[in-house]
Amino acid sequence: MNRKELIAEIRSFQPDLSWKNLKDYAVIILGAFVQALALRFFLVPAQLISGGVSGIAQLINAYVTIPIGTIVLLGNLPLFVLGYRYLGALRFALRTFVAVVSFSLFMNLLGQYAPANITNDLILQALYGGVLYGVGSGIVYRGKGTSGGSDILCRILNHYTGISISQGYLIVDSAVVLAGGFVFGWDLALYGVVVIYITGIAAEYVAEGNNKFRTAFIISKHPQDVADYILQNLERGVTILPAVGAYTHTERPMLFCTLTASEVPKLKAVIAEADPDAFVVVGQANEALGEGFLPHRQSTKNHNRKKI
Repeated sequence: MNRKELIAEIRSFQPDLSWKNLKDYAVIILGAFVQALALRFFLVPAQLISGGVSGIAQLINAYVTIPIGTIVLLGNLPLFVLGYRYLGALRFALRTFVAVVSFSLFMNLLGQYAPANITNDLILQALYGGVLYGVGSGIVYRGKGTSGGSDILCRILNHYTGISISQGYLIVDSAVVLAGGFVFGWDLALYGVVVIYITGIAAEYVAEGNNKFRTAFIISKHPQDVADYILQNLERGVTILPAVGAYTHTERPMLFCTLTASEVPKLKAVIAEADPDAFVVVGQANEALGEGFLPHRQSTKNHNRKKI
């Protein structure tokens, strides 16, 4: 986007003050508060680097007296341009700005009241700090925003390459955490790697939800018995596909169905009873759309939210 297009968009931009958007901003502010709690109560007291701009701010704060929240705000300013360029729209930039400013303010305010140390156990600090920070990040994503810093880079990687949020955290933040080894020591740096991994898992869980689906391919001598059980007891659809064995050239129907992870043990139990010699392959599905699963409209909303 060139300068003229940017100026034209700024002039034509009108903030949407609908209840839906105000709700999103409230969610973003809540997420920023949870992130600040994670740093102030667990990560900063333990000198565990959280990665990204906030991690760099922790390193700088070890040598200067500038508050961490202020450093985070200043460090994110150039990244606003990058996020606007690749993720698009002033709406994205405004939501990211709200998230970063809120986080910075909460960090500086909580710095006056946070306890020196809740616990001296580094494992507990890494675990609770990583989970809490990841939950905060996921809440911000739910509000269609980002927390700035490495979150912007992770969203860009996720959008253009399909790399998951957790993998993006590992790629972008590992260098910052390892740099913390030179400042706080290598033991803490190794704990920091654990922190960013846990953070990525928690953020992805909160942002995407607990959608654990499985797909099953079943070749059995008694396909109708298995299909009837799936239809009647699991209430899942079944597709019967024609299949031919490459070695025996024997024609046998193959069943295909999609179900939740919790339903897999029930499926395996009935297959073992109906046909102990059945061949079964259970795979993992990233998403399931349609009757009995996520509606297509909801999926479209989630896809659009990821693009913002």
